[in-house]
Amino acid sequence: AYIDSSVIVGQAGDLEDEVGKYCNIEYLECGPGNNFFPDLKGTSRTDIIFFCSPNNPTGHAATQNQLEQLVEFARNNGSIIIFDSAYAAYVTDGCPRSIYEIPGAREVAIEISSFSKFSGFTGVRLGWTVVPEELLFSSGFPVINDFNRIICTCFNGASNIAQAGGLACLSSEGLEAVHSVVDYYKENTKILIDTLASLGIKVYGGINAPYVWAHFPGRKSWDVFAEILEKTHITTVPGSGFGPGGEEYIRISGFGHRESILEASRRLEALF
Repeated sequence: AYIDSSVIVGQAGDLEDEVGKYCNIEYLECGPGNNFFPDLKGTSRTDIIFFCSPNNPTGHAATQNQLEQLVEFARNNGSIIIFDSAYAAYVTDGCPRSIYEIPGAREVAIEISSFSKFSGFTGVRLGWTVVPEELLFSSGFPVINDFNRIICTCFNGASNIAQAGGLACLSSEGLEAVHSVVDYYKENTKILIDTLASLGIKVYGGINAPYVWAHFPGRKSWDVFAEILEKTHITTVPGSGFGPGGEEYIRISGFGHRESILEASRRLEALF
């Protein structure tokens, strides 16, 4: 979605087919070798930094120290962070759930989130954006003023039905149900992690997110996806669909009924 939006507004530049990258986008390499956090010392300055934590597809949640580095980088370079915290409800190990837990973040970051991932609102479409008053352009003009003008021009707001559903989720009874659902999906994810690990497949994520990032060294992600689909009728997501850094990986989701997760585990065991 981050790349798509850049393409739509005409800022991505030409696509370099050989490497699968747009020439005007600085790609942040995040993988097991760097604990899923980019080497900012070697990263060029950009106006906007898109950062998702917990991350889709890797399932990694950035640590306090990592986000402190990101905020400092943005401050030093005059960049604005767009921080996607849609999976924050899944964080359970102490990692920050919001960029605003980091000192100074209100001067460099916009945070976006959604009811989709923890309340099942994927089709209903309800979310929110936080634009702090402290966030200013280099001229000193408040970013929130431009943001408000654009939103009020392009968007009439969420429907009353969607808003009523959101309020219900935030009630005491609703939050209890939401937390129960999150726990259920995390249990599903653990089942998948244990299954894949027992088969000798290296997996990442799944602790602070409903996603498992499974590694198949030397294989193209679309080939792994196709083999699993054709032989087990299980749908995964090829990692290269998220960008060139996702090659050799597939994403497996814990979203689903428990019986489906258990059946998928049995089929994977039979395949591998």
